[in-house]
Amino acid sequence: MGILDGKVAVITGAGRGIGHGEALLFAEEGARVVANDLGGDWDGTGADDRPAAQVVEEIKAAGGQAIAHFDDISEEAGAESLIKLAVDTWGRLDVVVNNAGILRDRMIFNMSIEEWDAVIKVHLRGHFLVTRAACQYWRDRSKAGDQVTGRIVNTTSTSGILGNAGQANYGAAKAGIAAFSQIVAMEVARYGVTVNAIAPGARTRMTEKTFGDLGVPQGQFDALAPENIAPLVAYLASDEATSITGQVFGVQGGLVQLYQGWTPVAELSKDDRWTPSELAKRVPELFGERPTVYSPLRSPLRQMSGRA
Repeated sequence: MGILDGKVAVITGAGRGIGHGEALLFAEEGARVVANDLGGDWDGTGADDRPAAQVVEEIKAAGGQAIAHFDDISEEAGAESLIKLAVDTWGRLDVVVNNAGILRDRMIFNMSIEEWDAVIKVHLRGHFLVTRAACQYWRDRSKAGDQVTGRIVNTTSTSGILGNAGQANYGAAKAGIAAFSQIVAMEVARYGVTVNAIAPGARTRMTEKTFGDLGVPQGQFDALAPENIAPLVAYLASDEATSITGQVFGVQGGLVQLYQGWTPVAELSKDDRWTPSELAKRVPELFGERPTVYSPLRSPLRQMSGRA
């Protein structure tokens, strides 16, 4: 009996990297898996059925149940067909893992509209479309009197919740996904659905484009292996995590972190409207010893890579 025994899960971006590890572990833990992957390159160009088909074959070879889905989930038809495939194949849907993504890194003064739109579309719109289709299904089931235990695990990034120069499009999408997860968690709690997000640190095609080669000496624990991310995702997808929703977790190697978003840390108050001159005198009080220029904490991935 695995922690996901009997559940049906859809996983986007399941053909490679983090999604591949999630698909394999979910099947090992007893889930039936719909493995979605368009099979494009790291920048979103092209398409190839082989990555999704291969992970399905790996799952079946290990005795699990899986089916491949090759459509683009950033398009409405692709997202809806993904959810429909799960329900038509196994009669139910229990878990959604949104993982698909691309990169088009560029400093803001060089970034094209197409580079902005492509990244926002795959990450943020892709998360929205798959989540909407799944939540519509669960809401209808709940209204029909069924007991729903839906789980959504979204994929944000420290590039969004902390920031990383050269990734305004990717970071904006990932920060949006963190906020999206919290808001949807509030909206669907009444229907028995939880929504959480992870910010993974792992070696993937995308991180190699940003950080370069992040190998470790042979024989040592590989803290950047993409397979390290899957256990937390499987836990959040299970019945053991029923009381956890609207949360953002960092995960890398054996490290699991709980993140908190924008929270007031200081304030000024008066019983009237401020004038600019008054604010010029008083705003420094908000900072105290805090820096007035934003500089993010180094994420675990940046610490390991030595990148400031």
